Amino acid sequence: MIHPIGEMALLAVPQPYDFDASTERFRSHGTDLANLWRDGGLHRVVGGREARVEAAAGGARIEPSDDATAATFSWLLGLPLDLEGFWAWAGADPVLAALREPLSGYRPPLVPDRWEMLVASITAQQVSLHSAFAVRSRLIERFGVRVGEAWSFPSRERLAAANESEIREAGFSARKAEYVVGLARGDLDLDALDLLSDDDVVATITAERGLGRWTADWFLARALARPDAWPAGDLAVRKAVSFFYGAGRDLDETEVRTVGERFGKWRNITCQMLLAGARMHG
Repeated sequence: MIHPIGEMALLAVPQPYDFDASTERFRSHGTDLANLWRDGGLHRVVGGREARVEAAAGGARIEPSDDATAATFSWLLGLPLDLEGFWAWAGADPVLAALREPLSGYRPPLVPDRWEMLVASITAQQVSLHSAFAVRSRLIERFGVRVGEAWSFPSRERLAAANESEIREAGFSARKAEYVVGLARGDLDLDALDLLSDDDVVATITAERGLGRWTADWFLARALARPDAWPAGDLAVRKAVSFFYGAGRDLDETEVRTVGERFGKWRNITCQMLLAGARMHG
């Protein structure tokens, strides 16, 4: 729900809600020019204009107060996720029940731009998140457009017009540059993925050169907010599940997928909460 306040608006968020904890991802791995943290708020280009979201009583304050900004930040702040339903269900699981109090105000962020999500996933393949953020920001500076403090993420059309050597100059390996240009020039219909089942989304994404199951699972989780998404192949997810459910040993991907079956339609949120819980434990 949106409540206008002059040129700003209050984006209502179910309580309790901790804005700083929920947006920590945008600060902890380095600068993300497309989701830029400045002076306690997150800046992003929406509809060709710089937009900002910051903490406010009852939710978050957004500026400008238009439908496009509200829709973008609603997704970015994870509003489509049913946390109330999740925590009501999670009480039967001792691990999740113990995480409820420390994570009661945490709302996992989502990704509002599917093209951005796929390119970002290529940057993050087999490197640290700090390295991925650095390369991503160089790509944005080279091919994006600065609007105020923030930058627009390079459009599919702009990257399709680039050559691989230009992409490599932003810090991409030759193989990753090839993946980005190929994906930009390909015929993958990102909007049509809404109409597909989870399995068909995975099949469609993994059919693209350079995109594997890891990318497909995170796309389901963060770009589509599918409740059953469970990125069992992610190293951090495996470590988190092993920490909480491994009885002192490291679980492999197959075992992590098996553990995920117990969470049913709450797999996506469970994954996010286990990751956040593991970070709390260092």
